[in-house]
This record gives sequence, structure tokens and C-alpha cells, in this order.
Amino acid sequence: MTTSASADIPAPPRVLLGHHLRQLKLPTILREYEKVAAEAAREGQDHVRYLLRLVELELIDRERRMVERRIRAARFPAVKSFDTFDFTAIPSLNKPLVLDLARCEYVVARDNIIALGNSGTGKTHVCLALGLAACQRGLSVAFTTAAGLVHQLMEARDEKRLLRLQAQLAAVKLLVVDELGYVPLSQTGAELLFEVFSQRHERGSTIVTSNLPFDEWTGVFGNQRLTGALLDRLTHHVHILEMNGESYRLKQSRARRRKQPQPTAEQTIDPDTGEISRT
Repeated sequence: MTTSASADIPAPPRVLLGHHLRQLKLPTILREYEKVAAEAAREGQDHVRYLLRLVELELIDRERRMVERRIRAARFPAVKSFDTFDFTAIPSLNKPLVLDLARCEYVVARDNIIALGNSGTGKTHVCLALGLAACQRGLSVAFTTAAGLVHQLMEARDEKRLLRLQAQLAAVKLLVVDELGYVPLSQTGAELLFEVFSQRHERGSTIVTSNLPFDEWTGVFGNQRLTGALLDRLTHHVHILEMNGESYRLKQSRARRRKQPQPTAEQTIDPDTGEISRT
């Protein structure tokens, strides 16, 4: 029985190296090793520094990919940071506190954050930036609106997968619930939302934004006792951000309109009198 001669020829080292790096899931080293080798040769670096540079590149790229995965898993409606937030537009907001919270030590301590203020003052921007900071520090985050979360919970209950959804919500390090108070909740919806907050009490951090002061939350949940129990849990270990002021979005809209060029008036000359008029 004869065998093909090609079967006895070993694969070239470069092919084998590429195969092994893919098996080990080291795509950055696979992509960069030749370029880094050329740089190391030019600079006279030894093999240890060459390998160190390759491993550093792999670690940096791996961390970047992990952050991107956490951001996708969080389901942010937009990715926002504090670099684009105008703190001067909301004088009531405690900027030093917000920037300190961006270090995410409150998540480790399982504290909560509640941002209160009228519409358009940047509450969503702040909670998105805090969520992004948590993702960048290796923490799992989930973002939702209050109405959207209640819808998910009721749908899961009807499909008999409520326990699984509740476990998923309880497992994330940071849960962001935006726009509490914009839509009144049914009795069932209020009870399901209360259960989520209750399960996270002292087990995980929660950020809540609302356009209503605490004394008006009963109108959302429809039950004074339930509202009291909810506030007791949310405010046990809490950082409150006061964000009342002129609408941030309205102010930006006015500024954009002021920058738009105004139409110039046309001049006309009366043929009989020679007077110039504007139209």
C-alpha cells in the first residue's frame, strides 16, 4: 500500500504557529508577532522583551474585547461618558460626588444611586456614563427603563420563565432602571418590580432615575405600603443625585437655533421714488 508523499512532509513552522495560536485563542499575538519581531530586531531587544511585548498586546486587546462584550450585554440605548456631559448646565448636581461614583466603589459596597429631577436634565446621560464606567472596570451591567422592565417581567410570568429572569436580574452587579415615574404601573407590575428591587437589596447595586420626588412615588406604585417598603430598601445605602433645573435638551436646542444663520432681508428699489425698502 502506498501513501502520498505530501503526507510525510511536515507543515511549515509558520503554518503550525498560526494553527496553535488560533487553538489557544491568541488572535492578537497571531496578528502582531511578525511586526513585533521586526521591531525587536531593529532595537536589539532580547527574546524576553519580545515575548513580553506580545503578551502585553494580547492582554490589552483582550480587555478591550471584554469591555465591548459587557457594553453589548448591558443593552445601553446609547454609549455616553462624562466627557460629553455639561455639569455647568445643572448647578444642583454634585459634580465631585458623581465623579467619585464613577470609580464604582459603590458597586463593590452594594450601594444604590437615585437620580431625581425634572425631565431633560441629563439623568439618563449620568446613569449611562456610570454604567459605562462599571463596564470598563469589569462589572456586569444591565440597563432598562422601568416600563420596559415591568413588561419583561409580566411577559416572563405569562411564559413561565419568571424565576429565570429574576435570577438573571439578581446576578448582575449593577442594574440601571431609568424613567421610573413616567408611566403608572398596574398592581401586578408594581409588585413584580418591587420583587426585583427586594431581591437585589444588599446583594447588588441599583441605579434608579425618576422625574418625581419620593413623596409622589405612591402615585406610580398605587400602594402606600408597597411604596414605603420599596423606598426603605432603595434608600438603605444610597447616594442621591439632585438634578432639578432647566431642561438640558431644551437649552441645547435653543443654542443650536441661535447658531443657525438667519435669512437676510432682500432690498427693493421703488422705480418711482427711488426709495430703498426691505422685504
